[in-house]
Amino acid sequence: MKYKVVIFGVKDTSENIVEFIHHNICPVDLVMTISPEVTKKNQIAGYKGLSVLTEKYGIPVHEADSYFLTDEKTQTFLAQNEFDIGISMGWQRIIPGSVLERFRYGIYGFHGNCGYLPFGRGRSPLNWSIILGDSRFNLNLFRYDEKADSPNIFATEMFSITPHDDIRTAQYKNQICSKNLIRKLLKAYEEDNIVIRTDSKDFDSWYTKRTAADGKIDFHERTRNIYNLIRGVAAPFPGAFALLGERKVTVWEAHPFDEMIDFSAYAPGEVIDVFDDKPVVRTVDGSLLIDRYECETKLVPGDILT
Repeated sequence: MKYKVVIFGVKDTSENIVEFIHHNICPVDLVMTISPEVTKKNQIAGYKGLSVLTEKYGIPVHEADSYFLTDEKTQTFLAQNEFDIGISMGWQRIIPGSVLERFRYGIYGFHGNCGYLPFGRGRSPLNWSIILGDSRFNLNLFRYDEKADSPNIFATEMFSITPHDDIRTAQYKNQICSKNLIRKLLKAYEEDNIVIRTDSKDFDSWYTKRTAADGKIDFHERTRNIYNLIRGVAAPFPGAFALLGERKVTVWEAHPFDEMIDFSAYAPGEVIDVFDDKPVVRTVDGSLLIDRYECETKLVPGDILT
């Protein structure tokens, strides 16, 4: 059987893109995802089972038994069918050459950073961009090869990261730009005129993998750095956290409070006061108002977060 347009995905954002393409551009002929069993071995923030797309829209869904698509079931499926073009949304693994070569027009995915590929290759680029305080994100739609985030650029769109964004609102912007780029790609595919630019003059740099443990807050840091961390790992990611004794305090939302009031009588990480169940916590250069948090107990003045 021949599948023209194939989407690779494992997240709620993947479902959103499938629905967008299917309803606004052209039929989606197949969705490639992973079985729920595979998620037990892989941490996937925002995971969404996509088999529901068959019930909702009649789109065939193949559930691979390997996130790297190397399982026998998937290799057999790929060998027995033909494929035109693939689009990856929320697929956080390198797709092997044995899969890439099965697609006549290639498989395309997204990667971005404040600069231009190959600068900013690697993991969690949108999270890192917020954490590092970047004010723009350059989203590339590029053709996959067997290396990570190669500068095989089809097209690029840029959006701003404002001080008010967290990772979820940045994902909204990312989705809007992704849809614009996908529309351009599928138009070029229909016209048999996909042009790839590989002449990047930039240099390699890499974002490292982030884990839940990397969300730990250090209240000896500057307020802006703590704020950027909190918004960079907010839901659907595991969240920033601190410890109150042996109890975990997950901070979902916070913002800089004041940098002029004299808080020298308090230690960094100490709860100065609480207003409407929102703790004010001292930082090295000011204070932070925690708007929403989770803990077994409520925070009270005098508590020290470490």
